Amino acid sequence: MSSGTLSILFRNRGLLLELVKRDVLLRYRGAYLGLIWVLLNPLIMLGVYSYAFGYLFQLRGNSSTGLPYALNLYCGLIAFNIFAETVSRAPMAVRNFPSYVKKIVFPVNLLPIVPLGSALIHSTFNLVILTAALAWSGHLSAGLLLYPLFLIPIVFFALGLGWFFAAWGVFIRDVAQVVPVLVQLSLFLSPVLYPSHIIPAVIRPISDLNPLAAAIEAQRAAILGTPIAWNGWMLSCLLGALIAALGYLFFEHSRDEFADVM
Repeated sequence: MSSGTLSILFRNRGLLLELVKRDVLLRYRGAYLGLIWVLLNPLIMLGVYSYAFGYLFQLRGNSSTGLPYALNLYCGLIAFNIFAETVSRAPMAVRNFPSYVKKIVFPVNLLPIVPLGSALIHSTFNLVILTAALAWSGHLSAGLLLYPLFLIPIVFFALGLGWFFAAWGVFIRDVAQVVPVLVQLSLFLSPVLYPSHIIPAVIRPISDLNPLAAAIEAQRAAILGTPIAWNGWMLSCLLGALIAALGYLFFEHSRDEFADVM
């Protein structure tokens, strides 16, 4: 991502914040429970996955620290949901706003960032729940303060794919059907539901290239007080930044044709 791009984003930060705020409020407008769904949705998902994988498949938390499986799982879900929400909504991020696309002065490249902003707001509420749960279970540590730092590769990765799929979504409607399936697949390819040490050694080098995996494992290590694989995290940051740059370049290359297609 070039300095010019960052300059554009900085100059339009007020507009971006308003778009994110509008996106969050519109999602829950008319619902009886309103913004309470921000907390209920991940808790329901946590309950389902904890029952399926923690009870039925007998997966457990970290045996050396006694961290319950549900907290291990929730730690991974918070990070993964940022990626999932951003990428899943990306194909319609531009297509849903044809009036914005046809306004010459409107910075269209902000639209794929809006789902990311909403996802980060949701993750903030979820992090509050995780903090309370860790404190209640006696596992709260200062390492939790590093949690936002380890989100950097996930944000880059999600943003790059968001720009890429947002552009493709304008031209090919089927992208909106395919991307959620790919996102669901990535859940099972990342150490969200299971610990990374059970991944076979033969495919571990490939798994380590997954920016989601390195970030999730670094977050768990920080919470548990175990050594953090900083080299893996920095590699994930580089890969994420590369994907973000390529996604943005593809979006900018394609945007001149958006108005014609829509």
